[in-house]
This record gives sequence, C-alpha cells and structure tokens, in this order.
Amino acid sequence: MANGLHRIKTSIRAVWRGIRLLAHVAKGAWIVAFRFPQLHYWQQHEHVQAWAATLMVRAGVQLQIKGEQPAKGPVMLVSNHISWLDIPMLHAARHCRFISKSDVKGWPIIGTLATAAGTLYIQRSSRRDAMRMVGAMEEAFKRGEILAVFPEGTTGDGRELLSFHSNLFEAAVQCDAPVQPVGLSFVDGKTGEASYAATYVGDETLLGSIWRVLSSDQLQAVVHYGEPETAQGRDRRIWAKDLHAEVDRLRKG
Repeated sequence: MANGLHRIKTSIRAVWRGIRLLAHVAKGAWIVAFRFPQLHYWQQHEHVQAWAATLMVRAGVQLQIKGEQPAKGPVMLVSNHISWLDIPMLHAARHCRFISKSDVKGWPIIGTLATAAGTLYIQRSSRRDAMRMVGAMEEAFKRGEILAVFPEGTTGDGRELLSFHSNLFEAAVQCDAPVQPVGLSFVDGKTGEASYAATYVGDETLLGSIWRVLSSDQLQAVVHYGEPETAQGRDRRIWAKDLHAEVDRLRKG
C-alpha cells in the first residue's frame, strides 16, 4: 500500500514538473522569436543563462557548482557528456557557445533555442568542415568568447569516460587559448551516491531519460570546474589525453 502511494505521488510530481518544463520551453521559444531581435548579444547571453537556470528548477534538479567558472574568454570548456541536461546545466553555471553536430540545428524548437544560444554547428563526418570549424573557433577566441565542447563526441553512461577526439583542440593550440576542464556528474541528494537517472545513452530513449529526471527526488547536477591551462608545447593529441585524465578526476570529485 505504501509503495503504491509512493509511486502515485512520484508520478504526479513528474507530470507537474513536465507541464512546467514544457511551458518554460515554450516561453524560451517566444523570447527568442520576439525579444532577442531587440537585444544586444550580451543581453541575449544573460537571458540564456537565466532561462537555463530556471529550466533546472522546473525539472526539479539542484545545480551545484564546484571550482571557479570563467569570468570571461577566450577560453574553451572541455567536458564529459552524460545527458540532455548537460547543456542547460553548463549554461546555467556560465553562458558559453557550444560546438554541436549540425543535425541539432534542424530539430524543432530545440534547434531554434540552440541557435539563439550561440551554438556553432559542425558536420562531424566532414574533415573539410572540421577545418572550417577550427577557423570559426579561432575567430571566436579572438573576440574573447567562451566556447564549450564535448570531445567524447557522444553521451557516455556516466560510469566510464570515453576517449576524447582531438580535432577541435587545434584551434586552442593555434591561438594559444586556455582550455578549462569541466567534470559533470549527477548525485542523489538523499544518499550522496552517484545517480544515473539523467543518462541518455545506447538504447535509452530521450523521453525515458526525461521521465526519470522528473521523477527523481533531490537530484543534484554537479558542474566541477578545473584550472584553465594552455598547450605549453603539447600537440592537440597529447593535450587531449592530458585533459581526459583531468576531466575524469573532476567528474569523480
């Protein structure tokens, strides 16, 4: 009986959070369509960060920040990738411009919001487009922007860190721009143990992942910033391996 009541309460909570989350996404789309054209880019960035922070609240997820987020660019954030929540939680901690696969641009609503947030798109299967993206990143660094990449190239299960692709590190090497490692993790606020409710990998569905998050009680999203570093003579492949080790340490700490 008690278990049945608990499941009912959990489902009601998840549905209520889902309704509020959908309303918030719709509000974001409205702001992008009708407010953004009149705003300066830094005002747009402030809106994106505030919107992302509210999204976390609507989803019932508490944001926890460790370390020191960058005050300004140029800098490239390098992070592990676990969930659809990774981008909102990083935006909520500090606005940045993500490097994302070109498919995202065409996604209904999500693509519109991602583009408005300043996302740079790349065709990952094209070496020529990778070269173009390195050039675009170099220009962004010269403008003092904060970029963010998920060098695993896909989401992991949160248990093991996948190998890093090093292509996009070339821009930081060429510009001698600092790279700041970031470890993302999710924690069960009740037990203090790692939570895998937000994972979105393999055969898992997006709706299933969202439902688990909305159903969770006291889920914490942890953004752990490390110290920025420059290449210091390392090529992009060696640097990627060193950053992989540091991100692995941060996500566990």
